[in-house]
Amino acid sequence: MIRIAVLYGGMSTEHSISCISADSVMAHMPSEYEVFPIGITQDGVWVEGVTNPAEDAELPVVKQGREVALSLNPQRRGMLYDVATGETLTTVDAVFPVLHGKYGEDGTVQGLLELAGVPYVGPGVLASACGMDKEYTKKLVAAAGIPITREVILDGARELTDSEREYLGLPVFVKPANGGSSIGVSKVTSWDALDAAVQLALESDGKVIVEAELFGDEVEVGVLERPDGTIAASVPAKLNGTEDSAEGFYGFETKYLEHDVTATIPAPYSEELVAKLQEMAVTCFKALDCKSLARVDFFVTADGPVLNEVNTMPGFTAISMYPQVWAASGLDYPELLDTLIRTALR
Repeated sequence: MIRIAVLYGGMSTEHSISCISADSVMAHMPSEYEVFPIGITQDGVWVEGVTNPAEDAELPVVKQGREVALSLNPQRRGMLYDVATGETLTTVDAVFPVLHGKYGEDGTVQGLLELAGVPYVGPGVLASACGMDKEYTKKLVAAAGIPITREVILDGARELTDSEREYLGLPVFVKPANGGSSIGVSKVTSWDALDAAVQLALESDGKVIVEAELFGDEVEVGVLERPDGTIAASVPAKLNGTEDSAEGFYGFETKYLEHDVTATIPAPYSEELVAKLQEMAVTCFKALDCKSLARVDFFVTADGPVLNEVNTMPGFTAISMYPQVWAASGLDYPELLDTLIRTALR
């Protein structure tokens, strides 16, 4: 029996979404794998978790419990022990870090697992760090020839200059550079509202990105590395109704609480456009030096696809796009998990 530690929760603003994703991952785990759940509390304590962390609340949190730790000695690779007693609880063959946002998806946990010598699902340190930081995501993919929107980076309290406002135009989107699930994101249609939007973004990160609005379909493509090293892209998913939400865009409440947005999978595009989206998604995957998996999001504009962002640990909830696009591509949820784990163990 192969043992897999599933990490969930964490210290990021996406704590609850991680719990929901992990709940779904563990519910669909193939029977040949034995799961050891590890919850990470909002203040960063690793505790022995449960296999159904999303059962009791719409936005669940990890509760305190028996504190556990992973051995960082590669000679005791995968050993998990009780911090209070030193008792060995189990030894795992691989880790599935179902963690979204800072201190989980940004290379920090990946670095820890590298030091411990434990195989894990998902991209490595570099790809995770650069995929988390939208500024560096775009620098890397632009260097590979992928179109990106106009943007200005604000560090700290710096304000946009008049020339930058003219360059961007209105509307703009104001985002934390390091963040996810649309937390801290605002759509600004008047420059009078910019300062408040920047302050909201700064609550999540010390660096803010102001992006020119892109007009077109929002499309998501899954990328998957198979155990033999080949890289494949899924059929694309087209999101419907994102602009009709109360937020006016694909925000946190629209994604996770309102359930008003639907998806057309596969997206109703020509074979040529589908192939173009898949090719661009794989190019982005390689530009960030990803491995294992990623979800690459685009806007399909009148001038062609433009990158929105790359997610190195996309949502794995029952309604998340990544499992859905692969199911539509012929790989159901348990088969997808099996592929990810076998690739990690390779």
